[in-house]
This record gives sequence, structure tokens and C-alpha cells, in this order.
Amino acid sequence: MNRMQNRRSSRSMFIAMVVFSGTAFAATPDAAKAPPKVDPARGATLYADGDTARGLPACVSCHGAAGNSTIAVNPKLAGQPAGYLYKQLVDFTQPARNQPVMTLYAKMLTDEEKKNVSAYLAAQGQKPGAAKNKATLDLGKKIYRGGIAEKSVPACASCHGPAGAGNPAKYPRIGGQHQDYTIAQLGLFKAHGRNNSAEMATIAQRMSDDEIKAVADYVAGLK
Repeated sequence: MNRMQNRRSSRSMFIAMVVFSGTAFAATPDAAKAPPKVDPARGATLYADGDTARGLPACVSCHGAAGNSTIAVNPKLAGQPAGYLYKQLVDFTQPARNQPVMTLYAKMLTDEEKKNVSAYLAAQGQKPGAAKNKATLDLGKKIYRGGIAEKSVPACASCHGPAGAGNPAKYPRIGGQHQDYTIAQLGLFKAHGRNNSAEMATIAQRMSDDEIKAVADYVAGLK
């Protein structure tokens, strides 16, 4: 009889401990707190208006309405994969991609704001660009589609896609991008001024300035 009572008593204590532990765990703030959902609408507001209280300017002033920059040295951001945009905003806060203006503003954004703005821009439609130099069009196309075998430069299309639409998170959309911006970024990769992609640094260093200009111009006309 005593053994049976002891077993019941032990079982009751065990159940009480389990219930208590479960209650305590559920009450833990970190366990109950879900990560904030990405909010493109809030990203749109921040993009269009900035935050004057923090001295954060509107992104639209440099990158254009809905991410369609009309300034050749500032990239079009419309239609870029959200994961890629978010990564770049994080990278701007690191030594690997230090750029005076963007580094300053990226550091002012919270992680949640980076994700919100990225989601908003990813949903926007990009306005098409156009190639301008007919003399280098064939060379640019050859490099983009087939690479430069003798220099071990792979085809740009193998990573960025036949229309330059990119690959979420890893490879950006480059189709329709401003020639000047693409040339500048390849130049930075080539000169070790941008160090957040060892792959692109290696490729750019194998290309001549003329080859870079030709492929940048061709890419601008991709749709």
C-alpha cells in the first residue's frame, strides 16, 4: 500500500513539475515574442519620406520614384530581389562595402527597416534602359552570353540570368541598370574598392576597361 501511495505521490510531483515548467517557459518574454513581420507599406513610407526626427533623408531623392533612379550614378533599385537589397544595406555597415553616403544612412536604419524598404523596392516595376553604343554592342553581348574564355571570365548570364533579372539574395538584377553605375561597380571590384563579393572581384580583375564598358552598355538594354 505504501509503495502504491509513493508511486502516486511521485507521479503527481512529476506532473506538477512538467506543468510548472511549461507555464514558466510560456511566460518567458523571448519565447512568446514573435519576430516582426516584413511590412512593405512601412518601407514605402520610409522610402518616400525618410525620418526627419533622425535626420534620415528620403531614399527617393537619390533613387527616384519607386526605385527608378534618373541619376546615372545612382542605381535603379526597383525589382531587385529583397534578399539582395537587404544584404547590401547590411554590407554598407561593414568595412567590405564602405561608401560615405550609404554607409551613414544604412547605419541609421534598424534591421526591421532594412527589410521593410527592401521588400517595398522588390515589388516595384523597373523602367527599362537602353544600350547607347552600337559599336560595342556585339562585344558586350558576347561577354554577357558567353564570357571571355581566354581570360576565364564566365558568362554573366550564368549567374544573372538571360535577361539580367538576377537570383534572389545572391545575384542582383542588372538588366536595365544605368551604364555609369555598372561601370563604376565593376571598377570598384577591380580596384578592391568593393570587397563584399570575392567572385565579382576576381571576374572584374580579369576584364579590361573596354570590356567592362561594353558589357555594361549591353546590360542596360536587357529587359
